[in-house]
Amino acid sequence: MIEIRDLVKVYPGPIVALAGLSLEIPRGMFGLLGPNGSGKTTLMRILAGLLEPTAGAVFKDGCDVTFTPERIWTRLGYLPQDFGFYPNLTGRQMLFHLLSLKGVEGPEGLDSICSSLLDQVNLRAAADLKVRSYSGGMRQRLGIAQAIAGDPDLVIVDEPTTGLDPEERIRFYRLLAELAEARTVLLSTHIVEDVAMLCPRFAVIRQGRLVEETTPSAARAALSGRIFEGRASHDQLEVLRKSGRLTQSYFYEGRNLARVHVPEGPPPDGFQPSPPTLEDAYLILMRNEVAAAQSDPSIAPGPPV
Repeated sequence: MIEIRDLVKVYPGPIVALAGLSLEIPRGMFGLLGPNGSGKTTLMRILAGLLEPTAGAVFKDGCDVTFTPERIWTRLGYLPQDFGFYPNLTGRQMLFHLLSLKGVEGPEGLDSICSSLLDQVNLRAAADLKVRSYSGGMRQRLGIAQAIAGDPDLVIVDEPTTGLDPEERIRFYRLLAELAEARTVLLSTHIVEDVAMLCPRFAVIRQGRLVEETTPSAARAALSGRIFEGRASHDQLEVLRKSGRLTQSYFYEGRNLARVHVPEGPPPDGFQPSPPTLEDAYLILMRNEVAAAQSDPSIAPGPPV
């Protein structure tokens, strides 16, 4: 269990990245969802012990590790958003180098540990190819291999599926789901599909504050009977947008479709009930949070990073 209590991070400027964030992260897969610039990466770096908070505390299994992160480093695996590799090394050489830097040891030796990890992330066949030839998904799997070395009980992954093609993303989903069976995996992302596919529980943050903590099913159920979909002209879209009811608009088979949230009363003419999606729920949460910040500037701490 990870407990985050009233966490604050202020950068020079001042720029408030985290504004009193409190959150409990249970064992298994947990999602942290928010737009770019919401403070997710700052939170990940604090949890990984790479950054000190301005105020607040982080507890791991009841132990305060806020300013002594070295106490959990041996139990932590971290895959940052931008993970650098040496392109002229092979995957096996790169992993061996990273494990040496981390101080990973075992009676069977590093060569055997590397081979086992490469098997685990399905990279054995590409182990002796140069990293520069790896696809984005292969690089992410190599990053996960170094993160899980030493069998950590907490793995933090920051925006792991950005830039992956659909096939690589599904492959990566399976890998993360397997890892979460035996440990806590914290997935930070701005991609709603990642949370919908992987996370039984997640939190939404914006401007360094907690907006909501819930489950995908509960978030969708809260909108039951209130989401409608239909065709809309450009002028109709503008009317719906100004009314505050529009959640999404997109093209499908050459048609301009719109999804609207109708808390009460009848839907627009020609619109039919549609099952709510997690993206509907997320966009409505964001819209409500923006409206609250505009009506009460005291809850908007400034541009986070």
